[in-house]
Amino acid sequence: MCGIVGYIGKKRALPFLMNGLKRLEYRGYDSAGVATYEENRCIQVTRSVGKLECLEKRLEGNNLQGTMGIGHTRWATHGVPSNANSHPHRDCNGHFAVVHNGIIENYLELRRELTGSGHAFSSETDTEVLPNLADVYFEGDLLKAAWAVQEKVRGSYAAVFMSDLDPDRLVALRKDNPLIIGIGDDGYYIASDIPAILGYAHHYLVLEDGESADLTRDGITVYRDRVAGEREFQELTMSAKAAEKEGYDHSCSRNP
Repeated sequence: MCGIVGYIGKKRALPFLMNGLKRLEYRGYDSAGVATYEENRCIQVTRSVGKLECLEKRLEGNNLQGTMGIGHTRWATHGVPSNANSHPHRDCNGHFAVVHNGIIENYLELRRELTGSGHAFSSETDTEVLPNLADVYFEGDLLKAAWAVQEKVRGSYAAVFMSDLDPDRLVALRKDNPLIIGIGDDGYYIASDIPAILGYAHHYLVLEDGESADLTRDGITVYRDRVAGEREFQELTMSAKAAEKEGYDHSCSRNP
């Protein structure tokens, strides 16, 4: 299983992204990467084959200060382990970045359609169709673009979208793969499993199948069938230190 993390808030995103990915190493991976939205209004993506130490070396000297970002640890499914096949993936125009767990079953069909309409691909992955589809459907609103992508794809996914065309926003989609949403004092968090957000978030919820979440600096809205609904966040009482000392049940199939 791959690992996803995301953050939007008041502090630098990178420290949480890297620490969160380290806490998800138990899920296994062969490559890793992060994307942050920087002050020059662009998405900076850094990826590497190998362990997180390899990614950390690539990040040395980058001085990333963005307060919004996403990260991912990947097991190779479509395409061999390589820098190009690592997540996050961007569209060919560089405006959208996506991390994704799961399988897009109709990605070859979608890739042919996108290539025919002028989109170029730089990886062998199924995931790369997601940011390129977002580029096709974007009309000023990242949430609506993500919903349009959702209608187009078949398969299973936990996916998080970001864009420099609609900054200060992360959009999360869930179908068959777990995603956790967390609330902290300094911002909002996304992760594949609870250990990643321990010590950062004080309340959380597990997105249910078919739900999407819109995270901005002002709050979180959870949708089902494009309709905003009320979801109750649970208090997150275990500390990161206690989890490391005593162990933790990593299953996300508990009560949402």
